[in-house]
Amino acid sequence: MVTAVASAAPDALPAARSFWHWTPPRRVRRLLGPLILLALWQLLSSLQLVSPRVLAAPTTVIATGWELVKDGELQQHLWVSLGRVLRGLGIGVSVGVTLALLSGLFQLGEDLLDPPMQMLRTLPILALVPLFILWFGIGETPKVALVALGTMFPIYLNTYAGIRGIDNKLVEAATTLSLSRPELIFHVILPGALPGALVGLRYSLGIAWLILVISEQINATAGIGYLMTNAREFLRTDIIVVGLVVYSLLGLGTDALVRALERRVLVWRVAFAGG
Repeated sequence: MVTAVASAAPDALPAARSFWHWTPPRRVRRLLGPLILLALWQLLSSLQLVSPRVLAAPTTVIATGWELVKDGELQQHLWVSLGRVLRGLGIGVSVGVTLALLSGLFQLGEDLLDPPMQMLRTLPILALVPLFILWFGIGETPKVALVALGTMFPIYLNTYAGIRGIDNKLVEAATTLSLSRPELIFHVILPGALPGALVGLRYSLGIAWLILVISEQINATAGIGYLMTNAREFLRTDIIVVGLVVYSLLGLGTDALVRALERRVLVWRVAFAGG
């Protein structure tokens, strides 16, 4: 009997070690930080250490968000905000990529386009709001134009840097293979610049939502920013937090889409994934 117990004990040790050293899946680990902050927020609100006028409790925010969804008000403002971002982002990314290709592929383009782009990108976007209102009025145009201008520079800088960061040995190898100039661009330079361009797209998406928060508070009649502005007038911090949560989820969702696109189009690149 003693021999049987002794022989079974070593087999139980690896199981015990594996139990205590169990690591949750990565998706679970990524949720732990937000869940801890949410629990701390609810605890402080329940203990009345945080006034509802300063910051509404998570339960109140969830209830308010559900009411806005049931009434259809949140969806209505959400579609308006999405339309503004898509139009502005489409214009900004198209112009930024075009200018980056001209500056990155041609020295004349760099000499003519890069200096003014470097000057313009240092201008504070929000300081241009009064000027945009004078130029375009108070309708949809200034809101879309602000998003377009803000998203143009990250995609330009990263695409331009990606093109100029191509290893010259690859260009020399392509030249020895008698590739023409268009073939060199489409088979060597553009694929090599694609990782940088996708990073620029992620930056542009984040900036698009940041600028939209401000632009929708300028003489707007619809949109998530307009909803938050009205809530501020009535000290409804719960609605303000709902709007902030919607913005953050939209930013997280669009970033996840670009990351999924990266995994799909950059399958040839083996990158370090952390230890």
